[in-house]
Amino acid sequence: MKLHDLMFTVGNSELIDLIEVMGIVGAGILIIFAFRKMIFPIMLRLAHVSQLDLNGRIISSIKLPITLGILILSGYLATTIALDLSSDSLKSVNHIVGVLGLALGVITAALITSTAFSWYIEIIAPRTQSTLDEQLMPLIRRMAVGTIYVLGGLIILDQLDISISPLIAGLGLGGLAVALAIQPTLANVFAGTYVLAEGVIKPGDYIELEGGETGGSVLDVGWRSTRIRTWTNNLVVIPNSRFAETIITNYAEPHSGVNVAVYCGVSYETNLTHLEQVCQEVMDMVIHDSPHANEKWGGFFGIKSFDDSNITFWLFVQANDRPSSFSLKTTLMQNLHDRLNNEGIVINYPVRTLQWTPSTDAPVFLTR
Repeated sequence: MKLHDLMFTVGNSELIDLIEVMGIVGAGILIIFAFRKMIFPIMLRLAHVSQLDLNGRIISSIKLPITLGILILSGYLATTIALDLSSDSLKSVNHIVGVLGLALGVITAALITSTAFSWYIEIIAPRTQSTLDEQLMPLIRRMAVGTIYVLGGLIILDQLDISISPLIAGLGLGGLAVALAIQPTLANVFAGTYVLAEGVIKPGDYIELEGGETGGSVLDVGWRSTRIRTWTNNLVVIPNSRFAETIITNYAEPHSGVNVAVYCGVSYETNLTHLEQVCQEVMDMVIHDSPHANEKWGGFFGIKSFDDSNITFWLFVQANDRPSSFSLKTTLMQNLHDRLNNEGIVINYPVRTLQWTPSTDAPVFLTR
């Protein structure tokens, strides 16, 4: 006679049911332990991947869902096999287990998606030349995972015989109200996406907005705003929507070198050949001595125009970057001024000479 029949005959069927439930649940726990300690490492070795690879990370991410799945399955088997359930109770148990399985599938899909994006952000994004993916992928990851959870939640509610049509309508109206309320923020976010996608500015660039009212070194380009440090060492936060409405001068592109031009005027009595020689010597000395100058670029001299009171000329050199251009221009003007004074070349200022022949019929008035 079987043990079950023997004990049933003595009136201990409830004890047998309890032992069977505990046995099935215990077997499930043993399977979970064997999976996590033995089967899972074997899967990684057979796949020839490490936990840093994408496949290894995906396998690692499904450890928790598989563990929960084995636990749910063992509970289901213990309930349906060991207990004598009615058809209605069995139907309810099947429905509950189906909902739990659906929820487990949603969690698994979200974990795999998040793992894939995290792997790209950590492994692939630093190897690319653009910083767009480093800025964009975290937001896309959150949106993708959130979408999976929302859709999965709606499906689960539908399986629980909860009407989701009013909920969808309410979400649509609520989303419209929220979109209208945060319209300026959304405008900044979309503009931030444009700035990041275009790559027109990046941290470390020296930029200036149209009109020169705001300019400085870019510290950070975010989704809502961009922070820059001005030459007065102040922090300025600019909404990204401004970048879509104004003209931006980026002094770091296409390369960091910034051209520096100095204009000056000398009298008409000046020997222009000698002036060119003096100016070229000044530029050569400044370029050689100044750490702010681009020595490979050299210096250029040119005559601009014959003006009313003087002859205007220009000097043209290149600084290493925008901040260096201020120091280089100052040094160049100081050295040019000293050298012209030493050479006796007059830096002319506006002078107007009036010549006329007094009329013999009209009186001449002299004023002081």
